[in-house]
Amino acid sequence: MTTTAATEHDAHPYSPAFAVAGFGFVSGALSVDENGIAVPGVDAALDAAMARLGERLATIDMTLADVVKTTYFVTDVTLRDAANRHYESVFDAPRPARSFVEVAALPYGATVEIEAIAHTS
Repeated sequence: MTTTAATEHDAHPYSPAFAVAGFGFVSGALSVDENGIAVPGVDAALDAAMARLGERLATIDMTLADVVKTTYFVTDVTLRDAANRHYESVFDAPRPARSFVEVAALPYGATVEIEAIAHTS
């Protein structure tokens, strides 16, 4: 069992990433920069959330290539088409399963949050 330690700006009562029995569970990675500041713009926000997701996966010795399921939380459901294009650019076929959910708001003013389940053998 592997967990990541909370960082100074990520000091919440849960693990940012947790690995057990070949599975990795990643808490939502927000569309923020390395300093926790919300990134403006659709494509930049998608890139930032995916970058934060990749960083969290790395803490449990996994990569985006290990992802089998994602859940996107967005503050505007019309981001779906841009998110689909972004997904195709990040993941090779067959792509991970994905859910896409609109929410009223996200922490720190972010517009995108991506959580993931990964698996490695």
